[in-house]
Amino acid sequence: MSGFSILVDADACPVKDEIYKVAERRRARVFVVSNSFIAIPRAPFIERVIVPAGPDVADDWIAERANGEAVVVTADLPLADRCVKAGASVLSPKGQIWSADNIGAALATRNLMTDLRSAGAATSGPSPFGPRDRSAFLSALDLALARLARRASSK
Repeated sequence: MSGFSILVDADACPVKDEIYKVAERRRARVFVVSNSFIAIPRAPFIERVIVPAGPDVADDWIAERANGEAVVVTADLPLADRCVKAGASVLSPKGQIWSADNIGAALATRNLMTDLRSAGAATSGPSPFGPRDRSAFLSALDLALARLARRASSK
């Protein structure tokens, strides 16, 4: 196994199977983090982490371990922001790569939409997850792990 890890915010993650396949090929450890039992394959590189119930407990576990040798997979923008700031590579399940250049605008939009909904405005939710999203995610994850490997070999 490499020193790389993939930290998965697993409760509603639709790409866990894809993560396992890429992680095995790239020799990365996977931590599947949730506050309830989630079935995982029996593989030495995959670890299930069940955290106590409570707001942000899984997020805190992930953020505390996010670093320059980790890829974080989450649809949670505040968690993505924390992990970007910690130096991790951060991806959404739809393949969006979050970075210091784009996470601020995404958070501002999220907060604006939350405010509009709480004021009674009708807003549309996210688009449904589809095959193009799955393909974009696979490409983004493979690219993120390749970048980590290149960075490690240049040290």
